[in-house]
Amino acid sequence: MASPDWLIPHRDGIHIAPVDMWIDPAPPRDRALVTHGHSDHARGGHGKVLATAETLAIMAVRCGPQPGAQVARYGETVDLGGVTARFVPAGHVLGSAQIVLEHKGQRIVVSGDYKRAADPTCARFEPVPCDVFVTEATFGLPVFRHPPAAGEIATALARLAANPDRCLLIGAYALGKAQRVIAELRAAGHDAPIYLHGALTRICQLYADFGVELGDLRPTTGATAAEMTGRIVMAPPSALTDRWSRRLPDPITAMASGWMRVRQRAKQRGVELPLIISDHADWPELTATVRELAPGEVWVTHGREEALVHWCQQHQIRARALALVGREEEAE
Repeated sequence: MASPDWLIPHRDGIHIAPVDMWIDPAPPRDRALVTHGHSDHARGGHGKVLATAETLAIMAVRCGPQPGAQVARYGETVDLGGVTARFVPAGHVLGSAQIVLEHKGQRIVVSGDYKRAADPTCARFEPVPCDVFVTEATFGLPVFRHPPAAGEIATALARLAANPDRCLLIGAYALGKAQRVIAELRAAGHDAPIYLHGALTRICQLYADFGVELGDLRPTTGATAAEMTGRIVMAPPSALTDRWSRRLPDPITAMASGWMRVRQRAKQRGVELPLIISDHADWPELTATVRELAPGEVWVTHGREEALVHWCQQHQIRARALALVGREEEAE
């Protein structure tokens, strides 16, 4: 099948030409479809926005009110005016979606960001066979193989148990990663209060509003060192070495990220306990997903595009890299 001439990648987004709509555009557009709430995909200022209810709520918190918002429900087909769109779970963060587009007898799946591992805070990735698969490649090198999250959580809890006179300070991205780590801790039986840096509270509350159980969460503001001793404290990565952390009781500094596979990154950040927990697909998941969906063509966005493009070509799948603004490397 020929490459689609109606979906056109640009540096600042993907253009659905027949209906003049954009997917995850960087500059404000009259009409936008948004895959999820992270700031490299969801930006304010658009005229009309089509996204899941959870993503729209996240955008309202992070970007301000979305007066032209339209809710897309998982599995529901929306006629955009000759092109149909269907949002299906991506398994990345709360409300994240792949966008399935159909036009001229062709089906294109724009994945946004995704992972294949189960996550207690969001709907699991749903595979959709397609003609063209637009995939991320944040961890698109064979070296990136994420271990099961449960094992990393067990390591963290064991370290805290061995050091009851300290606290465990875990750095995690404010949207998605922090809530997943908390939920994984609860699943492992940790029901003690978890203390939050102020930058995490609004999104944690939003997750709770959508029915994601995170247990007893308390602000670090006003908490004494004695109260936080032997406890877990969650903070954005930028706060790990900030003045804010000096008031904590001898913290064991940890960070939850797929980038913790690269030990030099952990060392540079002063991380004592690297936790390899990622909300992006690793190399085996990326290649297995392409095999499963069996597309005739793959478009690769942000990350290590060249390696995945080369892998596709070795397996007789047409592939190309897309250079999209602001998505060279995810914060994760």
